[in-house]
Amino acid sequence: MTDTVTLRQPDDWHVHFRDGAMLRAVLPSTARQFARAVVMPNLVPPVGDVAAARAYRERIVAAVPARAEFTPLMTCYLTDTTDPQEVARGYDEGVFAAVKLYPAHATTHSAHGVTDIDRVMPVLERMATLGMPLLIHGEVTDPEVDVFDREAVFIERVLDKLRRRLPELRIVLEHVTTEEAVAYVGAGGPNLAATITAHHLIINRNDIFRGGIRPHLYCLPIAKREKHRRALRRAATSGNPAFFLGTDSAPHAIPTKETACGCAGIFTAPAALELYAEVFEEEAALDRFEAFAALNGPEFYRLPVNEHRVTLRREKWTVPERIGEGGNAVAPFRAGETLRWRLVS
Repeated sequence: MTDTVTLRQPDDWHVHFRDGAMLRAVLPSTARQFARAVVMPNLVPPVGDVAAARAYRERIVAAVPARAEFTPLMTCYLTDTTDPQEVARGYDEGVFAAVKLYPAHATTHSAHGVTDIDRVMPVLERMATLGMPLLIHGEVTDPEVDVFDREAVFIERVLDKLRRRLPELRIVLEHVTTEEAVAYVGAGGPNLAATITAHHLIINRNDIFRGGIRPHLYCLPIAKREKHRRALRRAATSGNPAFFLGTDSAPHAIPTKETACGCAGIFTAPAALELYAEVFEEEAALDRFEAFAALNGPEFYRLPVNEHRVTLRREKWTVPERIGEGGNAVAPFRAGETLRWRLVS
């Protein structure tokens, strides 16, 4: 049994910071652990052009704590009317690291999302020529499809057809939650990858209802059956470079979670690396943690790995009950619980 784990500093390839006071409250948690993070563009209004991305990046940089070395990687929110030239310009100028595709109304602040893949094919074709990654929230929004089946149906109805149409397009299927997604990505070749969250490795759908409805465990894509959680664990710890860390940490103020119609999202940022470390230890795979957390993502994004190293130590500590103050306070995942790994440097 090892008492310390040292690895290259990881990156978070999927995170939500929101804006304003919420941004200032939650960003330090990510900047403390990660060197870089792919920042989601689903603000209101969405980050859909170069000027908006530059301005948002400036607000993020202004909120980074003193002495922290952290780089936000900005994304463009894809809509039915997105201009291919604007996307290409943002990528060429180093403003956009990727484009994010939300099916319209699939999740938080996705009302401006894509209604039909055919409408955005000119953008996707241009991205394919550039080698620019497309990040996909992979769920159908057909109300006739059960919420627990929406990811698998998306792969069949949308993703597989898109990849056959544009095989050179580089795609990240974000926050995968099913054994179908794991199998599809695992056999997908070098242009297909997936991020896996800490919470989907830890909870299954029973946990949402254990002892009553637990709104802070509600997210989209929703947690699935235990067999899917097991498949995710096997994928994350397999060493397969197609899978890498993306927390999808998504803060919502406590009153917007603990209400009759609560928001979807789980805030894992305050203990992200510690949560992943627990999973890898339980799977006897700590020797493969660095690849998942710090190597596979940069390889897919064609970025250098981080040279700085961080250390986690076997040390019990308690996750804070809340992050932030007043109406912007957020309850972290596993708030008030004791974890057995702690990031110490």
